[in-house]
Amino acid sequence: QVQLVESGGGSVQAGGSLRLSCVGSGRAFSSYVMGWFRQAPGKEREFVGYISWSGSGTATYYEESVKGRFTISRDKAKNAMYLQMNNLEPEDTAVYYCAGSLNLRGYDYTQPFPYNSWGQGTRVTVSL
Repeated sequence: QVQLVESGGGSVQAGGSLRLSCVGSGRAFSSYVMGWFRQAPGKEREFVGYISWSGSGTATYYEESVKGRFTISRDKAKNAMYLQMNNLEPEDTAVYYCAGSLNLRGYDYTQPFPYNSWGQGTRVTVSL
């Protein structure tokens, strides 16, 4: 199982930017999905986006409200994934979690279920 550690959270004013990092340790997989989820106070954990890779290439997918503002990237050599967040809004305030899963057919990676590795979370606060 992969161990994941997030970093990069903090407080920022609306319109600002933050970059979150998620570094994995343990075995590296040639076919894998790494996702970002967030959980605001009093709300359920929600999907933000994911990056997947396999022999067919790399793909990203985003939740509608973050499209055009958030970008997920990966550094294979560092076994790391990043979430670049621009034009942040107060509604983006949450604890952000990264998650990892083998890249398997038939699973919905916008849901928490397929992921079996989770980080501890990093807090993002966006103020007006």
